[in-house]
Amino acid sequence: MPQPRKRARRYDSEKTRAAVTAQFAHVREGVERLTPEQLALPTRLGEWTVRELAAHIAMVLRSVVRGVAAPEPAVRDVGLADWPAATRGFAGAVDHDTRELAEWADESGGLAELYARTAEEFARALAAAPDERLIVTRFGGMPLGDFLVTRTVELTVHTDDLNAATGLAVPHDRQALAACTRLLADALASKAPGGSVELRVPPYAVVQCVEGPRHTRGTPPNVVETDPLTWARLATGRVAWDQTLSEARLQASGDRADLTPWLPVLG
Repeated sequence: MPQPRKRARRYDSEKTRAAVTAQFAHVREGVERLTPEQLALPTRLGEWTVRELAAHIAMVLRSVVRGVAAPEPAVRDVGLADWPAATRGFAGAVDHDTRELAEWADESGGLAELYARTAEEFARALAAAPDERLIVTRFGGMPLGDFLVTRTVELTVHTDDLNAATGLAVPHDRQALAACTRLLADALASKAPGGSVELRVPPYAVVQCVEGPRHTRGTPPNVVETDPLTWARLATGRVAWDQTLSEARLQASGDRADLTPWLPVLG
């Protein structure tokens, strides 16, 4: 029997806009403290150094600036629920654009100048457009409000990448982390629809997923529970399921509670 279509989760526009702005400000403060030696360090993102990673984080917001500046597309091609799947297949283009932006930064005053300019242009873009306006994105026409929620995922995950590579302790804005957690949890529920497993990521998200017997009351027979950052790492392929279990950063109970076949949900 087909699963009933779930109602799309709603996000508070004011909180999302503030969260994206705040998280970028946190990263900016950290990036401005990096030494040339730290910028040359490797990251867990293939061949990217910290320099490319920092440029990419700026590109996360610059994509909003470009989208708002472009003529409004005629149709909506992708919504928030479609975005995780839509990201697949763009790795080559993202890598090319990131390297190009890093080179541009080197020739135009460095990362500090890039971040200052990006923050200013992003603020103007937010002031110029309401959430419902369709904007041009890499994935097609998308409402600005939805696209901003996707930016919380990018910023949260890449802040964690930056901390892992450099030893920095750039903080995570609570609202950005909450939106990231919820969107990635919903992406799992879309990729593995069902009601036999309950994923719990306190204090931000609980979703039902995986086809099989659905529980109706009491404690579900299959439960997965972890913290928000561990979930973000699992959902984006930064860590493996077995590793998180062995390090006691994940609890999984029940015969169906292994989510490995559906991970990562992004990337």
